[in-house]
Amino acid sequence: MTEPTWFHELLATGDAEGLARAFAGEPAIDDPRAGRVRGIDATRAYVLDAAMWMAGLDASVEAVHSTRTEQRHVDEAVLHLALPDGRWALPVTVVSDRDGDAIGAVRVYHSMWPLLGEHRVREPLLEPDPTIELTGAPADYMRALAAGDVEGIMAAYEPDAVVREPSGGPYTYAGADRIREIYTAMFSAGGGIRLAFCTATDDGTACAVEFVALRWGHHELPRQAGVAVYERGSSGRLAAARIYDDVTPPPFG
Repeated sequence: MTEPTWFHELLATGDAEGLARAFAGEPAIDDPRAGRVRGIDATRAYVLDAAMWMAGLDASVEAVHSTRTEQRHVDEAVLHLALPDGRWALPVTVVSDRDGDAIGAVRVYHSMWPLLGEHRVREPLLEPDPTIELTGAPADYMRALAAGDVEGIMAAYEPDAVVREPSGGPYTYAGADRIREIYTAMFSAGGGIRLAFCTATDDGTACAVEFVALRWGHHELPRQAGVAVYERGSSGRLAAARIYDDVTPPPFG
């Protein structure tokens, strides 16, 4: 289990026993499509369904990035899927809590919008942890995000940074002008975006934050789960941000 695609490769091949053996105890998986999966029998059914789903959509898996510490691995990939309107690159990340060389629990994150044509509220998977303190550019970014501060956002990013929204595909923005445009639109809903942090996985290059989304501008959100990965560039500022949630944006403007 060294590649960012390890989880989806096990699903694609229908290797339920291999996935179950990866856990230190009873398998525990939370997935946007399948929901809460617990135990060996549920894992076998989950893997069978996922293998059929991936085969039916002619899925291929592309590695993106891994952020790993002793406590947690955050493995990012893209699922290339043959959807009714054409092929789509769906961003997906797999967060696995570690128990030595084994896994304690797995949480899968991706948007359902490309699959259903609508967002699906996903209840929080974890409780917020008020002791989490981010450092450097990720901390600067989060403060600006909560405040709706476009200039603070721009200061946290490198000039040639890339921001990718949860739906992937064309919802990727490169360069300062485009990033400024998208955050200006996002903050036109009445202010910033408030998140409660649940975990932070920082290997010095990238920082992955699991969160509960609480508020977007003037609009209180249904509490819902997500994760975002913030990758630092050579300057220490953010070279990339990749977000994985299914939050419905409020009306802008």
